[in-house]
Formats: sequence, C-alpha cells, structure tokens
Amino acid sequence: MHWNLPARAAAVCLAAFAAMPQAYADYPEKKPLSLVVPYPAGGASDASARQFGVHIAHALRQQVVVENVGGGAGMLGARRVLTSAPDGYTFLHGSPNEVILSPLLNAAAHYQPEDFRLTQPISEATIVLLARADLPVSNVDEFIDLAKRPGAKPLTFGTVGVGSLYHIMTEYLGRRVGAQFLHVPYRGAAPALQDLIGGQVDFAVLPYQQAMLGMAAKQQLKILTSFSNALPPPLAELPLISQSKAIPDFVYTIAGGYYVRQDTPAPEVDTLRRAVAYALEQPELRERMQAEGRRLLAPMSQAEADAYAKAEVDKYRQMIQALGLKPM
Repeated sequence: MHWNLPARAAAVCLAAFAAMPQAYADYPEKKPLSLVVPYPAGGASDASARQFGVHIAHALRQQVVVENVGGGAGMLGARRVLTSAPDGYTFLHGSPNEVILSPLLNAAAHYQPEDFRLTQPISEATIVLLARADLPVSNVDEFIDLAKRPGAKPLTFGTVGVGSLYHIMTEYLGRRVGAQFLHVPYRGAAPALQDLIGGQVDFAVLPYQQAMLGMAAKQQLKILTSFSNALPPPLAELPLISQSKAIPDFVYTIAGGYYVRQDTPAPEVDTLRRAVAYALEQPELRERMQAEGRRLLAPMSQAEADAYAKAEVDKYRQMIQALGLKPM
C-alpha cells in the first residue's frame, strides 16, 4: 500500500539521514554513485533520471553521475548494474520493460527479474488507448464492441515495438475480450502517433504525452481511455479504465523505480531508498512529473517496496503465460 504525504515530509526525510546509525557512514562516502539509464541521453527516461539524480545527490551528500547505457531494448543497461559490485554505488533507473519483460521474453537477457531488488518505486506513467479520428467509437466499451463484431476484420494497432509492454498488453486485451488485433510495430512512439493521425492504423497503445490532449481537441485522434485507476491532477479529464463496463480491472501503468543487485547489503539498500524517498517529496519534481502524465508514488518501506515489486512480476508473468509466450 502507498499513500500521499505532505510536501513538508521532505524535511523529515532529509533529517532522517542525520540520525542514521554510524554503521551507515561508510556508504556513500567512498566515491560518486553511478545512476544507470538503460537508454541513450535525451529521452524521457534520461530526463527523469537526471531530475531525480540532483535530489538523490543532495540527500546523500554525494555526487550522482548519470551513465547512459543504451541498447538491447534496455537489457545492456540492466546487465551493467548486475555485473557491477553489489555495494549500492551502481543503481538502475528501471521499469518493467527492462527488469521484467526483457528476461521473460528474450533469451539473450541472461538474467531474471529476481536478480534485482527494488529500493523504491517512484512513479506510474500513464498508458492510453488512442483511436484514429474517424473510428466510429467514443469510449473503450464501444471500441471493444466494434472489435468483436462478427466477421469484422482485425483492427490494426501501433506500438513502439515487438515485445514491448504496449504490444503485450494489447494482445492480452484482445485475449480478454475475445477480439482479434493486428500489430503494426514502430521504432518509437512518434512514428506510431504520426501514422495513427494519418489513418494508417486503427488504434494505438502508447505512453501518454502532453501533446495528445491538443491532438484530441483538434480532432486528430481520440483518447478512448487511460489504463489507470488514478491519475495526476493535470490529467483529470482523461477517462479511467475503471469506468469501463467490459474491462474495469484491466489496469496497467509503467511503474518506474530504482533497482540494485539483489545481493546488495541491506544498510546500503536502506540508505538509497531513503534518498529516493527524499527526492519524491520535492514539490518542483512532483509538479514536473505530474504534468508529463506520471503519478508519483509516496515513499514506501522496504517491505512495501518488495511487495510492490513481487506484484509487478507476478502480473506480467501471468499475462505472458496467458498469451503462451516463451523467451526467444
């Protein structure tokens, strides 16, 4: 369980560092920390990590250096953390795409989700179901009815690539409601969105972008639902999947967080978790992330973070098993 805390808790979080036992003093004083981003510089993941890194460094009173290790759909960055020393000095700005889906779907990953330990979840990014402007539906239930029409040809959908969370969850959605969809993979969200606006695909499942509300207002596309059961204030006008009659429980977000090797000592994990908790309570960081469609989570205890991570792994394993997918 997690909850929202007042911003003044940030001062409490920072004060907690001053009161930590002397046994913690050796970490993180030895050297700067390496914050691994498993994608090239300039992307959304990189921007988020750099914003968090500033506050984490302030809390730890130690330099945090962002290290971009792109390639392999995030696998190379994940492996960079797993091949580093288990001392808390190297940690991952990760998500289910790299930590869970890659090892479950790609035999080349050579690691398992359980090789990581989540120190602190940070946010849940919004995923939306978009339709081309002239698709004759106005909400997700009408969309499902259209997709299930007897004899109808499969609706085409765009995502950021084969094996991505957006691809897998859309296939699972079809399985859940008894509809056939035809996947059209793209190299990223921008070209998928462009082809949706152009009518080359019927719908798309993509991470929310601020520009989408403007596109919907100009009738370039339709936002049929978010796959969230809660949204940050700037996104209050988006429909929730919980409002659907057909699939109110089909809740999926992109849960970002900070991961270390599973065998990292508990004191170092605890120190890093507290530093991320401090970053989470910074008002300017929260405001910026919420505007980008991310619901920032409140700080968790390590037991809560462990339970959160296990629930995420279990959810995606169930989805992959239901689709009969195997590592390739």
